[in-house]
Amino acid sequence: MARKKPRGTPPTLQQVWISGIVAAVIAVGAIIVKSEFDSRHGVMRHSSIVTWITVPVLLIFGIYAVGRLADGIGRFLARRSIEAAAAVVRLVATGVGYLLVLIAVFELLGVSIAHLIIGFGLAGVVLGIAAQQSLGNIFASLVLLFARPFSVGEHIRIRSGTIGVVDAWVLGIGLTYVTLQTEDGLLKVPNSVVLASGIGKLDSPPHRLP
Repeated sequence: MARKKPRGTPPTLQQVWISGIVAAVIAVGAIIVKSEFDSRHGVMRHSSIVTWITVPVLLIFGIYAVGRLADGIGRFLARRSIEAAAAVVRLVATGVGYLLVLIAVFELLGVSIAHLIIGFGLAGVVLGIAAQQSLGNIFASLVLLFARPFSVGEHIRIRSGTIGVVDAWVLGIGLTYVTLQTEDGLLKVPNSVVLASGIGKLDSPPHRLP
C-alpha cells in the first residue's frame, strides 16, 4: 500500500504547477464563455446572469492560479540555488498576475479597457514618483540576482562614491538591501547603490594579507 502523506505536508512542485494550470484554464474558460455568449446573442436579458456567473469564476480561479503559478516559479528558482531571486520573481509575478485578472474582470463587466489603461497609467506614475527609491532597489535586486556580479558567501570589494571602499562578505541579497559582513560589523547597502558601484571579488579572507 502507498504511504499517505502526513497532514500539513506542503504540496510538491508538480502539484503546484498542475493546480495552477488547471485553475488558469478554468479562468480563461470563463472569459471564452462570456465572449462567445456576447458574440452570438448580444446584450440580452440573460447576459447579466452569464456575467455574474463568469466574473466570480474568473476572479476566484484567476487569483488562485496566480498564487499557485507564482509559487511554482519561486520554488523552481529556489531549487536552482537562486533563493533570493525566487522571492523577487514571485512578488513581481504575483503583482502582474493580479493586474491581468483585474483587467479581465473589468472587461467582462463591460468597462472600457482604454479608460482602465489611462487610470492605471496615472496611478503608476504617482506610485512611481512616491516610491521611486524603493522600486529602484527592487529592480536593482533583479539585475543583481540574474547578472550575478557576486553570490552569497563570496568576499567582495565595493567601490562607491556613497560608501567609499568596502571589503566584506556577502550574507544575503534581499528585495531592497544587500547584507554585508564587514570588519566593523553588519552593513546593509541599498541594492541601487551596489548596482551603481564598482564590484570586485577577493580570494583572500579580510584579515589575511594576499
